[in-house]
Amino acid sequence: MASILGRRFGPYLEIFKTLWANRRSPLYALRILRHGVCDGCALGTSGLKDWTMSGVHLCWIRLNLLHLNTMKSFEPSPLSNLDSLKGKTEKELRMLGRVQSPLVRRRGEPGFTPVSWEEAEDLIADKISKTEPKRSAFYLVSRGTTNETYYATQKVARFLGTNHVDNSARICHSPSTTGLKTTIGFAATTCSYKDLIGSDLVVFIGSDAANNQPVLMKYMHLAKEAGTKVLSINPYREPGLEKYWVPSSVRSAVLGTEIVEQHFPIKVGGDIAFLNGTMKVLHERGALNDRFIAERTSGWDEVQEELKQSSFKELETASGVPQATMESFADYLEQANSAVFVWSMGITMHRHGVANVQTIANLALALGFVGKPKCGLMPIRGHSGVQGGAEMGCVPNTFPGGAAVGSESAKNLSRHWNFEVPDWPGSYAVDMINQAEKGDLDFLYCVGSNLLDVLPDRAFVRRALENISLRVHHDIVLNRQMFVEPKDTVLILPATTRYEMEGGNTETS
Repeated sequence: MASILGRRFGPYLEIFKTLWANRRSPLYALRILRHGVCDGCALGTSGLKDWTMSGVHLCWIRLNLLHLNTMKSFEPSPLSNLDSLKGKTEKELRMLGRVQSPLVRRRGEPGFTPVSWEEAEDLIADKISKTEPKRSAFYLVSRGTTNETYYATQKVARFLGTNHVDNSARICHSPSTTGLKTTIGFAATTCSYKDLIGSDLVVFIGSDAANNQPVLMKYMHLAKEAGTKVLSINPYREPGLEKYWVPSSVRSAVLGTEIVEQHFPIKVGGDIAFLNGTMKVLHERGALNDRFIAERTSGWDEVQEELKQSSFKELETASGVPQATMESFADYLEQANSAVFVWSMGITMHRHGVANVQTIANLALALGFVGKPKCGLMPIRGHSGVQGGAEMGCVPNTFPGGAAVGSESAKNLSRHWNFEVPDWPGSYAVDMINQAEKGDLDFLYCVGSNLLDVLPDRAFVRRALENISLRVHHDIVLNRQMFVEPKDTVLILPATTRYEMEGGNTETS
């Protein structure tokens, strides 16, 4: 009962918390809500509305993040000795307030000391001038990062002679990029959020949109009103996908909206076997779209052969569910004339992430559910501004605009920028950490982020970070990555919010 009440009245509690947290700057907070772009998820909400539906559109993630824009700076003296802060959680550190001045900590020192911007800049310049370019790297968090920040950072990295530049959004959905590129040739969502409303079927696979993209739940409410059936494939039955109260809809706010029609509880890592088992059922029934397969796809013979070689007993063991469950899912797909497949980190942050995505694409293609209204493949993003990272070239393997890193593209860019651009592919974030652990990285510049909590094997990541001569952490608030012991020096720089950037800015979601 407490859980149900919490989900029902949670949105209103978040509104009250937001009012209290931003009580010192209520007009500024209201201005951000009315005229700003959502700091939370990647659904492109502008102000209190978005571009695809009428009415108010607001979620609790945006309300929670609003305080980052209005909070006061903290007094740096507690950072002179980190013993009292090392046990604090990420949230507790964030609530201390904003970083107000550059802070430096050298090897053997118990904490940080404030320094001027001139001292901080000299420290970085001195280190970079003595560092071979391939031993320098840049990494950016993606939530809330603007295109201008992405572009400037990667250009500076290349000016300094390195292509070691990466961002967190590429980590999250790089299996989607690769999987979709190798199956349909297009590495992004194939349909609009509008297509969710009125589709016969929406299938969430490894996705908890209620918590990670709560603004999407209004789409689900409208989709349910339009007759859409919603299914979930996930090892865990997500409570927020069972019933959700959309505060900006009177009917949903009072009665709630039943979201998921049926949940398919596969075991962890059972996605490929479950989806292949479903495709095997549909194939044996003659329920696949043979005409679409023949006219619009290639490689079906290989898929067909793989299905023949996989027994249902093997697929049951690998998926964690009986054949009857696959048949139940197949029933929904067979009866549908349209469907949108939505997936997130449960599919991509996985050893077999690329194969997971390829299997989803195979199923959608075999049914002909790609390239027509109310159908598509949707790798849903978690944060605002994430699409811009790759577009702006803030990745190690492509330049701005998507040109692959190579000798010819580097020459072209060198002519535009009037400095020599490196032509060798750089390191991804995991490779940067591997380099650092081996002693092959001397300088790391982080814009936001906390690699300790992003990458697997925290102990390994900590050892790697401790092995970097100079780490620069450029952020609005503190996080635990900043407290990792320095090999030589750690520098914290205060950052601006997107609403404080002179001249305005843009983002791509």
